[in-house]
Amino acid sequence: MKCVLSLALIIWGLALAAQNNLPPKSYGVVPSERQLKWQEMERYCFLHFTVNTFTDLEWGLGGEKESIFNPTNFNADQIASTIAKHGFKGAILTCKHHDGFCLWPSKYTEHSVKNSIWKNGKGDVVKEISAACKMHGIKFGVYLSPWDRNSALYGKPEYITYYRNQLRELLTNYGEISEVWLDGANGGNGYYGGANEKREIERNSYYDWKNTWKIIRELQPNAAIFSDIGPDIRWCGNESGFVRDSCWATYTAHGLNNDTPTIGYTMQHEGETGTLNGEAWIPAEVDVSIRPGWFYHPKEDNQVRDLNSLKEIYFKSVGSGACWNLNLPPDRTGQINPNDVKALDQLQEYLTKSFAKNLLLGASVTASETRGKSGQFAASRVLDNDKNSYWTVNDNTKSASLTFQMKSPAEFNCMEIKELIRLGQRIQSFKIEVEKSGKWEQVYKGSTIGHKKLAKFENTNASKLRITFKNALACPIIESVKLYKIL
Repeated sequence: MKCVLSLALIIWGLALAAQNNLPPKSYGVVPSERQLKWQEMERYCFLHFTVNTFTDLEWGLGGEKESIFNPTNFNADQIASTIAKHGFKGAILTCKHHDGFCLWPSKYTEHSVKNSIWKNGKGDVVKEISAACKMHGIKFGVYLSPWDRNSALYGKPEYITYYRNQLRELLTNYGEISEVWLDGANGGNGYYGGANEKREIERNSYYDWKNTWKIIRELQPNAAIFSDIGPDIRWCGNESGFVRDSCWATYTAHGLNNDTPTIGYTMQHEGETGTLNGEAWIPAEVDVSIRPGWFYHPKEDNQVRDLNSLKEIYFKSVGSGACWNLNLPPDRTGQINPNDVKALDQLQEYLTKSFAKNLLLGASVTASETRGKSGQFAASRVLDNDKNSYWTVNDNTKSASLTFQMKSPAEFNCMEIKELIRLGQRIQSFKIEVEKSGKWEQVYKGSTIGHKKLAKFENTNASKLRITFKNALACPIIESVKLYKIL
């Protein structure tokens, strides 16, 4: 009997060892390829531009005359080049906001640039911006407001056909689309073709979103779809520029009364944190404006966010695993205002200087455990600058640590950590310690990691430090670790 038991244990041990020599299986829901490509962008820009730019309103009522849209020196190249040279990877244009005015010559409405005096009605903002983005190597996305305060059809079944026809125009005439941004503002007072009344819709059923999403998937299969409920990217739940330290890319949306959620009808605060073991992979986008308003207003020229505000947003968005969508509203000339450019200059200088030198280059690293004791999963993988390699541990291990030994003491205050999210998000908590006089001192304690965590702490000087991952949902998988002395 003892022999049989011993043989069973040996077989079990061999099977476990063989399993731990293989790459770990994915945990929970995982990102699609389009979501991975979106996540790698990290920073891109919103471009709020329409008749509101010239009426000094945030939300137009829909009855604005087309002639009011007349930028004096529209320059798509200035807009796209400004975005690109400041490190942002894309632009999302408000092709149609709630006022219903279309920045392209849509054949389904007269309320568009074709009836403006700009370029004698021959202009196409969408075409020029999309072409400039391509020229400068950044991605192009579109915003098409579901609410239309101009259209006489809004609130009627026929409007859905109208909306989808306009969506098809944007998705077939302007090249590759990286993101389709869907707003949650739906229904209220409006011009509505001259009716000048209030119209409400049933949000859960009126738009038939699932069939609209199918159109996007068919025409632009690589485009990520943003809304309160995804399906690819979720709203962070605020317009103040942050997600929480605990921020899961997995998400289960709930309606305001814990009922069926839809676009414009969710428990907003849940967007800030995501959902532990959520039902779908829907990471957060942090959308925030560089000015108090979303559209350009001359009175806000002296209210552009300063460097400290932009730095804080960066660390609370990109630094917490989300992507940052910073609104840069073109002014009445049709360009990014010099005040906004100045703020971007300061931000880019800060980021360039702060993250220029990875202090872990040349350091040695050891791990509390390595999966199957295999070099394929060795601790050194976190320093090799290969996004497809990683360090991990055996399947049954949920807590583990990495220890770094630098060649000489250095001053630092920020650590960048990345999980290999293509296999799922796993880390629930971690801490960073430094060794001083033979004793470990904690300098940082954090929650989730995900695509990227930028852990900031007080300036410290040491040559040896350690990260400990605690109570992971599955064996920790770390793609990379870097160390900086940020300004």
